[in-house]
This record gives sequence, C-alpha cells and structure tokens, in this order.
Amino acid sequence: MEYIDNMPLMDLMRSEKMTFVQLIIPAESAHRAITYLGQLGLLQFRDLNAKKSPFQRTFVNQVKRCVEMGRKLRYFKDQIHKAGLLLPPLPASQPDTELEEIEIQLAEHEHELIEMNANSEKLRQSYNELLEFKMVLQKASGFLVSSSSHTTDREIELDENVYSNDNHGDTASLIEQEMHSELSNQSGVRFISGIICNSKVLQFERMLFRATRGNMLFNQAVADDEILDPSSNEMVEKIVFVVFFSGEQARTKILKICEAFSANCYPVPEDTTKRRQITQEVLSRLSELETTLDAGLRHRDKALTSIGYHLTKWINMVKTQKAVYDTLNMLNFDVTKKCLVGEGWCPIFAKTKIQEALQRATFDSSSQVGIIFHVMDAVESPPTYFRTNRFTNAFQEIVDAYGVAKYQEANPAVYTIVTFPFLFAVMFGDWGHGICLLLGALVLIARESKLSSQKLGSFMEMLFGGRYVLLLMSIFSIYCGLIYNEFFSVPFHIFGDSAYKCRDATCSDAQTVGLIKYKDPYPFGVDPSWRGSRSELPFLNSLKMKMSILLGVAQMNLGIILSYFNARFFSSSLDIKYQFIPQIIFLNSLFGYLSLLVVVKWCTGSQADLYHVMIYMFLSPFEALGENRLFWGQSVLQVILLLLALIAVPWMLFPKPFILKRLHMERFQGRTYGMLGTSEMGSDDQPDSARERAEEFNFSEVFVHQMIHSIEFVLGAVSNTASYLRLWALSLAHSELSTVFYEKVLLLAWG
Repeated sequence: MEYIDNMPLMDLMRSEKMTFVQLIIPAESAHRAITYLGQLGLLQFRDLNAKKSPFQRTFVNQVKRCVEMGRKLRYFKDQIHKAGLLLPPLPASQPDTELEEIEIQLAEHEHELIEMNANSEKLRQSYNELLEFKMVLQKASGFLVSSSSHTTDREIELDENVYSNDNHGDTASLIEQEMHSELSNQSGVRFISGIICNSKVLQFERMLFRATRGNMLFNQAVADDEILDPSSNEMVEKIVFVVFFSGEQARTKILKICEAFSANCYPVPEDTTKRRQITQEVLSRLSELETTLDAGLRHRDKALTSIGYHLTKWINMVKTQKAVYDTLNMLNFDVTKKCLVGEGWCPIFAKTKIQEALQRATFDSSSQVGIIFHVMDAVESPPTYFRTNRFTNAFQEIVDAYGVAKYQEANPAVYTIVTFPFLFAVMFGDWGHGICLLLGALVLIARESKLSSQKLGSFMEMLFGGRYVLLLMSIFSIYCGLIYNEFFSVPFHIFGDSAYKCRDATCSDAQTVGLIKYKDPYPFGVDPSWRGSRSELPFLNSLKMKMSILLGVAQMNLGIILSYFNARFFSSSLDIKYQFIPQIIFLNSLFGYLSLLVVVKWCTGSQADLYHVMIYMFLSPFEALGENRLFWGQSVLQVILLLLALIAVPWMLFPKPFILKRLHMERFQGRTYGMLGTSEMGSDDQPDSARERAEEFNFSEVFVHQMIHSIEFVLGAVSNTASYLRLWALSLAHSELSTVFYEKVLLLAWG
C-alpha cells in the first residue's frame, strides 16, 4: 500500500487541485482584466449577486446592448442566408474595433437593410400585381372571345328557327321573348376576373356556387408562370378565373368571397382593342420593374457581402463582450465604489498564469493601482477540472455526458481511452472495415489544422471532434478482425494453414463433414475452416457470448476497484469495509464464478452445460452436478459463494448508516454550547463548530440513500451483465450482414 501511495500523480488520473481566490480589481482595469482571464480560461468566478435579479445588477445596460447587437447580427446572418450568399472565411488579421463603433455600424447597416427590404418588398408586390394582371388579361381574353362567339351562334339559330314566323309576336312564349331581349341587349350579364392560389380553387368555386345558388358560370385556367410569395419566399402556382353572373347583389357577394379567399380581382375590358392596349402598357411597366428589381437586388447583395466580410468577427466580439459583462455582474463593488471584488476557483498550477494576466491587464489599462490576488479558505467543495488535450478531450466529453466526477475522484476517462474503442471493436470486428475506418480517421487528422479553422456542419463537426476516437476504434477493429479472421466477412490464411484437413481424397471440397484436426490449433484468431461449416454459427455464438461476459465482468470489477482507490484517497475506511468489500464479494461470487467456469470449460474442453450449473446453483445448491462438474470441489465452492453473496447484501445495507449515526452522536456528545454570534455576524463568519452543529444528521435520509445504493448495485450487477451480451449480438449481426452483402451483392455483381 505504501508503494501505491508513493506513486507519482497523473494529470488525468484525478481532477486538478483547486484553490479559492479573491480578486480586488480597480474599476478602470476591470473590463480588461476579465477579458484576459476569459482568454486564459482557468478561473471560475462565484456569483456574489445571486440574490439579485438580472435587472438589478451593475452592468445590466451593457448586457442589454450586447443582446441587442446580437439580435442585429442574427438578422444580418438570416438575410445573408436568405439571399443565398456564402459567409467568407475569417481573415487572418483584422484591426480591433471598439464596441461603441460596432454598435454604430450595426445600427446603420440595419437601418439601410430594412429600408432596402421595404422598397424591394413594395417593388416586388407591384411586380406581382402587374404579372397577375398580365396573365388575367391573356387568359380572360380567351374566355370572353369564346363567350361572344357562342352568343352569336345562339342569336342566329333563334332568328332562323323562331323569329322567321310571321305570327311570332302572338305565338312566342314569354321566356323566348325575354331571352331574345337579353341576347340583343347583354347589359344584364356581367363578369369578374381575377387570380387565386391553386390550393384554394375548389373551396372558392364551391362557395361561389352556394352563394349565388348556381346562378353563375365559373371558368378557370392555369397561369403560365408561378409567382413568388413574399411571405414564404416560395414560388406559388396560381389559377386565373372568370365568373359570369347577373345582378348587383350577386356581384357584391362574389367580391366579398374573393376578398375572403385572398383572390386578387383585376378589371378586364370587353373591347379587344382596349385589352391589347392595356396589355402593352402592362408589359412595358413589367420590364421597367424587372430592371429596377435587379438593380435593387445587386445593391442589397453588395451591402450584405460587405457585412458578411466582418460578420464573423463582430459575432465573436459581441459574444466576448457579453460574457465579460455577465462575469462583471458576478462581482461586487467595495465600500468606496472604486474597486470590484470577485471570488472564484482556479487550479493551483494556474496561479502564476493568472497573476501574469492580471499584471498585463493593469499595464495595458494604465492603472495606477495594481490588482490584488490572494488565496482564501473555503467551506464548499471545489469544482472538478480536468486538464485535457486534443487526444483526450473527446473521451473526457463522453464520460462527462454520463456524469462528472466529484472533486479529486478517480477519472474514468483514463480507462475509457482504451475500453470504449475496444468494446466498439468487439462489435465491429472486421479488419477490412477497420482499414476503411482508419483511412477516414487519418484523413481527418491529416487535415486537422485546416478543418479546425472552418465552420463545419453538425455531423461533420461531431466526426472531427472524435477523430482520435475513430483512430483507436479503427485500430482495435483491425485487431479484433484479425482475431475473428474476417476481411469483409471473408476468411484468410494469414497466419498459416488451417489445423483441419480432409480425411481422404473424396472430401476435397467438403466444408461440413469429413474434416479432421491434424496439427496444433491455428496460431492467432479463429481458424478459417470454421467459415462456411455446419457448426460455424454455434461455434462463433458460443465464443462471442462468453467473451462478452468475460469483458463485462472485468470492466465492472474495474469500476469497483476504482471506488476502492477513491475511498483510500479520501481516507474513508467505512466505504472500504462496508461498500468495496461486499460489492467485490457479491459480484465475483456470482458472475466472477461464471467467468471462472467459462475459462475452465475452454481450457479443459468439457461439455458441461453452464446454464444448468448457474440455474441450479440457486434452485438446488446441494444437488450433485453429475456430468456438469468441471473440477473437484465445485459443489462445495458453489454453496460457499452463494452464502457469501447472500451475506454481502445486508453487509452493504445496514452497517454504514448505523455507524455514521454513532459517530455523529460521539462527535457532539459532552460538548458545551459555542459562543453566541452577534447580530452583525453573518453565516459566513460563523466558526466551523457552529456550522457543523447547524448541519443536523438525518438518519432516515442516510438509510434510504444507502438502501437505494445497495438495491441499485444488486440489480445493476445482473442487468449490466446482461447488457454486455449486446457485444455478442451486435458482433453477430455485423458479421452476418457482411456475409449477406458479400454473397448476395458482390458475388452476384462480379461473379
């Protein structure tokens, strides 16, 4: 144990040692000091104004200004994307700009853009109206011409057949006389022409029919061109319609229905000459508007391009300034209102760097008073900080996604660097696929400096962030693929010939029967003769399933061993005696014993049924094993392990809460009352004894917590072992899918 304690500390093995510090910063250098500390990123400030609302803080106006500038920048970014322009890359060097200058520039650019968009929207609306008017004139002319020709035919027919009678005035019916008078004088038949969206035509026609009780004629035609909708910025298909009706009341109803369905109505003259004249005027105005719109779009794109050149820099500056003012809002002014007081946590190794940054801030701000930096004692637990690099950062983020370790606890990310990619490789074991993955990871690593300065998509950014994870996953996949002897599901004789051969010449092509073992086992991995054999699937299933259990039990034991080193580091003998020992006993009495049986069965070649052994270990522990016995004394060992597992559960559950209660009572037994604090003494000024007395020991809460922890461990030991069987299932699925792809796609395509 002394050797373990004297081992050198690793940066990643535990979180960095933290210290609580206080800063007293003159007001004139506060902004620059916080900016330099933010660039350093090694100091976490504590909020000294937690009881104040955001609107009661000192620098709330500056934060509001930054929020407003951020809104304008988002508006510019949306306009650039809507215009289809690309943001240029950030130039290597740009002159620094003050926040006030940026604010003025952003206000000017926003006003200019809003004005250009308003003018463009008006011009676009006028252009759309003229375009709709042109299409209505073209389509409605056809309806009016056909209607007039149809009317002329009816007049001729009536004149020849009816009105040729000399006694027509006496014999003609009233309806015929009325029809003749209407046909001769068509002032009673009117029409309304317009245009409507294609999606509303059916409802529009049905509503017209109901409103006029069928006394109308509805003609429609698809418009030749689609029209741009300014609200959605999408092309919309429109329908030109002409409604023939009679009566002023019907006209009023039809106009109201057109207004309700957002149908635009346009006046179309009946005279052909007037229609042609209006059409020519509309076409000339359309050409003028097109020229004006193109010029406006070019001017707007030029303005957006000039904004986009500085946009990335402005966004970064505004985000930085907002973060600085948010941090300044965590600080308090002293009594003289000339200095800001801040408190925070920093790693011990970073104190020198922080002091250098503060000195630089004092010098750059030309302050006559230096910044005071001193270490203080703290009651609360420090935050957790791990130093990472490009290689370990992705693994640390994976671990932090599940939970962040407490201060100075063992860091699981150190072991995840190996276990995470290796467990992936167990499922993805194919050295052909591993080589493809390796090439992709090497490309990302080779272009690391170039890709790190570019803006990537969400998926590409995730791949680039995990490039070193992909590298290790590919290397382990090649290793496991060599063990499985799979190259795109095809076995190869890489490490020599197979250990099996035909019994005689009659089975030269046999893969299912007739093979006998004639030499030592295949030196590395699975023998290629298993591929395609009748027993391939049972053999690989058994191998991968048992290997998954072994890996799972080993990793769970690693987690329990880490809890031992945590307890030893924090000098917690209770956790060692009443958590680590019963947990290691329970896990290995059941699943450690199962792993032992797997290894013994592999070494001896026994045909024992391990399912039967484990089931009847609980159902009939004293029953003889018979042919399922793997070694001498197995029955006695099973009974001992089962008793140890049963003892370990109450060992985890009961002793620790009662011992903690006894220690708490002994801690305060026989003590006198501490001194009474004055009214001016705050909670932070109380001595440690008073603070400890304030923290009452809640036995029921401790017992419930320990009970939940114990039940979770017992159930987790079973469920986690079963979860590790996913390694076997996914490995089998990957292997079978590769085989199907090879046989049904590659062989059929290429023969």
